[in-house]
Parts: sequence; structure tokens; C-alpha cells
Amino acid sequence: AHEPMLLLAVTEFVANSAAFTYFTAGALRRNISSDMLPRQFPLQLRTKSMEVFSPQLQERYPDQPMELHLWARRQPLLSCHPDALHGTLFSSAEAFVVLPNASRVPAFLLNIDANVTGKPTITRNRLGGTVRLTGLVPDPELGTPLPALCQAQGLPVPQVKRLETLLKFGLWLFGVPRANSKCCPRPVP
Repeated sequence: AHEPMLLLAVTEFVANSAAFTYFTAGALRRNISSDMLPRQFPLQLRTKSMEVFSPQLQERYPDQPMELHLWARRQPLLSCHPDALHGTLFSSAEAFVVLPNASRVPAFLLNIDANVTGKPTITRNRLGGTVRLTGLVPDPELGTPLPALCQAQGLPVPQVKRLETLLKFGLWLFGVPRANSKCCPRPVP
């Protein structure tokens, strides 16, 4: 009996060329405002919510909305393995306080590297995939200069470890499921 078969080959060259193209085109950027977060998310993008990480921020800008700008600071690195596509994303997250006159004041900057695994799936006649976060590592270069950078600019120094924990929680709770919903199985032509 002959069964239909799909052979899909992706090389590291193709995957890294695509990553280079997206990175160079500036497509790996995302701005998140307070109204974009789901209401059920336990921490909203407001200075009042960030008080646990940086009490001075709330004192200086009482209950103001915030924005989070995310971008890839370097090209993602991808490697192909027989079981999955593995990648390292080098990202930065910069938070801003949005003032009543719509101007933005920088609050803090975090550089976070994430290791992800993407696995293709075929269910019946549908092609899809799943994404899994396998690690989240704060940039080692960020640990020392962050307090000095914040103090030089007159900004409050956030507690990086707590912010890292929050970022992990947000990625696992919202980022990965959203990526997986976009990778849901599609009919194979």
C-alpha cells in the first residue's frame, strides 16, 4: 500500500538566512502598551504594578502607564537537528513611562537571551509545529553596568532578578502559547 508522504528539508543555512533577513528588515521588534496585555495578567504595565521591582519609579511617576519595547539586538542563531530546530534569541526589553503629554521617559533596560526549540508536527493531513522555551538567561554583561547606568541617568535601579522571573513567567504563560497558536496544524496541500 502506498501512503502519501511529505519530505521537508531545512538546512541551517536556510534557517539562518531567514533569521538574518527578518533581523535586518527590523521585523523582530514589538512594542507592548498597557492596553495590549490581557486583563487577567497579574501584572499590568503601570508604574504602580512595577513598584515591587522599583519603588522609586512609582514615587517619581505615580500610577502612570508604561510601554515595553522588545527587539532582537543580534541576529538569532538557529541550528537544525533531526528532532527539532533549536535557536537562541538575543533580545532586549526597554521599559518607558508614558507621561500625560504622551512623551516617554526610559525606566529600565534588560538584555535577555532565550533558548527555544521548534518541532514540526504532522497530524493527519495537517502540518504544524510546537515551540518550547528551553532556557532564559539574562545577559551577563548587563549585571554590573545596569545600576551605574540607571544612576547616571537619574533613574531608579530595578531589581533585575525579580524582573527576570516576571519575564520568564510572562513568556511561559503568554508568549509560548501564542507562538504555538500561530504554529497550529495547517492542511497540507
